[in-house]
Amino acid sequence: MPLVRYRKVAILGYRSVGKTSLAHQFVEGEFLEGYDPTVENTYSKTVTLGKDEFHLHLVDTAGQDEYSILPYSLIIGVHGYTLVYSVTSLHSFQVVKNLYQKLHEGHGKTRLPVLLVGNKADLSPEREVQAVEGKKLAESWGATFMESSARDNQVLNIKLRLSGVASCVFLTCCLVVETVENALCLPRGPL
Repeated sequence: MPLVRYRKVAILGYRSVGKTSLAHQFVEGEFLEGYDPTVENTYSKTVTLGKDEFHLHLVDTAGQDEYSILPYSLIIGVHGYTLVYSVTSLHSFQVVKNLYQKLHEGHGKTRLPVLLVGNKADLSPEREVQAVEGKKLAESWGATFMESSARDNQVLNIKLRLSGVASCVFLTCCLVVETVENALCLPRGPL
């Protein structure tokens, strides 16, 4: 039986980009049509990825803007970040750029375990941010990129074959954390 590794992942992004929808889809397996704006919520789930088992603790944050101050609770003890923007909002794309800069400054690391997610890909006719822009931004950070639709439970632009969008998003984030920890020769986090 493999040891279970604990991973705390913060979900950050502008308001109404689908952070809560992705987290809820991951834990409950369903899309919420409507809910109150999130102040902060946590979700937990134990998942297996290959031979490894992870206890994921997701911190679903309130929507941030370019002026938000990130609390230390989103820097200290967090293993990875899922930065989410809506492909239908250029402003939300600009906000994730600012959030990444704040995370980078807060950590003082050259490489952060980050997954950039362009959500709401099902709303293609309303698209303001092209996939190539998200991919280019993620590459400039040394991050992983994918587009998703929490509503349709689909992921685009990724080679992994996992069931469901949210599983793919958060399991990919686990892989990103492991890759960065291995590259930086960091301890593998608490077991």
